[in-house]
Amino acid sequence: MDSKQFDVIVLGAGAAGLHCAATAARRGKRVLVLDHAKQAGKKILISGGGRCNFTNMFTSPENFISANPHFCKSALSRYTQWDFIAQVERHGIAYHEKTLGQLFCDDSAKDIVRMLLQECSDAGARVQLRTEIASVTVNDAKQYRVATNQGDYLADALVVATGGLSMPKLGATPFGFKLAEQFGHRVLPVRAGLVPFTLHDADKAQFEPLAGTACDVVAGNHLTSFKEAMLFTHRGLSGPSILQISSYWQPGEPVWLNLLPEIDALEALKQVKQQQPKSGLKAWLSSQLPKRLVSMLLQREQWPLKNMADYSHQELSDIAERLHAWPVKPNGTEGYRTAEVTLGGVDTNQVSSKTMQSNIQPGLYFIGEVLDVTGWLGGYNFQWAWSSAHVCGESV
Repeated sequence: MDSKQFDVIVLGAGAAGLHCAATAARRGKRVLVLDHAKQAGKKILISGGGRCNFTNMFTSPENFISANPHFCKSALSRYTQWDFIAQVERHGIAYHEKTLGQLFCDDSAKDIVRMLLQECSDAGARVQLRTEIASVTVNDAKQYRVATNQGDYLADALVVATGGLSMPKLGATPFGFKLAEQFGHRVLPVRAGLVPFTLHDADKAQFEPLAGTACDVVAGNHLTSFKEAMLFTHRGLSGPSILQISSYWQPGEPVWLNLLPEIDALEALKQVKQQQPKSGLKAWLSSQLPKRLVSMLLQREQWPLKNMADYSHQELSDIAERLHAWPVKPNGTEGYRTAEVTLGGVDTNQVSSKTMQSNIQPGLYFIGEVLDVTGWLGGYNFQWAWSSAHVCGESV
């Protein structure tokens, strides 16, 4: 097969790979991007309901999960959300803030993919799709040889931007993790993150009639908590608050839901008892929560139904405490099929935080989701892709 020579080969035509390729090519590097997919940026295209939540205005290192929480700091400070926003504006892409600093395209996620491909094209980076990689080896000249169904390619540097395991229908594979291990890197245990919960059969039977019901809650555990919407589904629990806490959840643990995060339930119940003594608990709950949820709560908790005047202080205190810390014990998650990200990945202790280059294999770089850096829901994972890709592209 013919060998083709490049300075840099980037594996993966997703957010991190394309941004890195354009950055490196602007420095005069001969760059080739390889991907097995038929289309570049497939995960970008379906993100944010097709409008791509491309960054978050409040991005900071605290919004990321990693065994090495300091690792992300350098890249995030050197290529910030404002740097990427400036690029979006240069391309004339209209965008808006939806909530909590989340920025979305006004029109379509296609605008972001077009921008990335245009940046690659303008800089002279070549993007080659439908290319299956058979093997990656290092030759006697310390060059990387990438053998593919389109021929063999050589480069002095190899950038692994292959993503994680989430959403296998879009082409996600463990290729990047296996490649890291091939070159002696540790890969920390991986699991689905930002993912809906499934429930045990007994709970599922009670929760199923609530499918489609949403309410604002605080979902939390012993590590952290998130105040956002929760959605009951046919399989369990979803919505932003649930996706967020799922990244901090371990099998067997409960999740605590504050169903009334905006009020002090005990004070409110005492007030109702005083001002409307003949009213009932169900009526008050129905003024605060969706009616279907109220029916399920009353059945599940077996709270006595009587006039408010007849509840003791202890009874009201117990009800209020339960409403502010309602326990749910998930059976598991929906897994990589619907997960937005992959937790875990290439151990960052073996990678330079300033350049993304391997500390043990010269010329090998890792960027984006393949690394053990996972952002919260809300544009943080895209920002990690841009930041890690940029510092890599500047040094590769």
